[in-house]
Amino acid sequence: MNTKHAHRRAVAVAVAWSVVLCALAGFPAADATAAVVTESGATLYERMARLDEYLMPDPQAEIALARSAAPAAISDQATVLTLKPQGYETVANGTNGFTCLVERSWMSPFDSAEFWNPKIRGPVCYNPAASKSILAYTLRRTKLALAGLSKAQMLDAIRAAAARKDLPWPEPGAMSFMMSKNGYLGDAAGHWHSHLMFHVPKAATASWGANLPGSPVVLDDREVPEPETIFLVPVAHWSDRTAAPIM
Repeated sequence: MNTKHAHRRAVAVAVAWSVVLCALAGFPAADATAAVVTESGATLYERMARLDEYLMPDPQAEIALARSAAPAAISDQATVLTLKPQGYETVANGTNGFTCLVERSWMSPFDSAEFWNPKIRGPVCYNPAASKSILAYTLRRTKLALAGLSKAQMLDAIRAAAARKDLPWPEPGAMSFMMSKNGYLGDAAGHWHSHLMFHVPKAATASWGANLPGSPVVLDDREVPEPETIFLVPVAHWSDRTAAPIM
């Protein structure tokens, strides 16, 4: 049999079995065109993959990953959320007002090629002010994604919510920790850098001196529909105190 034909047949068989197994497991089947590899070797995630690819089967592993976003002195006393088929659920009640969870790919900017990348795991710990405001953005996007909306539909829904002022503005002092060495922020970024994030109402780059030579403040200037601007400050160690790569 021709090698190329044999490969195509193997792929077709694998896809067919995937559809059957997903149906038996109760998950929607993956779209065969959900991820496309370009000529340059980059992967474009064009639509949502199977739900089970975004879930973590071991709850304890997800809890540990969520807590790794911040130093243990903070995360050990934080509330922890984990992702279930119907959305995030509280699995541990904290006492310090912080909230830790593992973000999925749909928290990326809407123009990101990895918006539906099922491998993304972004551990984050919101401080009390961010837990009262920024966390709502994560919960809303997650609800829309799990409801089966397309990226365009999600964007329209969030823009409409922002226009109606249904989304809270960042509380004064809102910030979050992303210091996990075990996170995966995308095929291009990998673990990226250990960093802190500061959430403020829409603001100009210059107001924080961001992205200037020698400035430790970074602005990801990709547009997001929520009423916030995020400034990032890389730090020199991970949450477990081991050295992190210098930016």
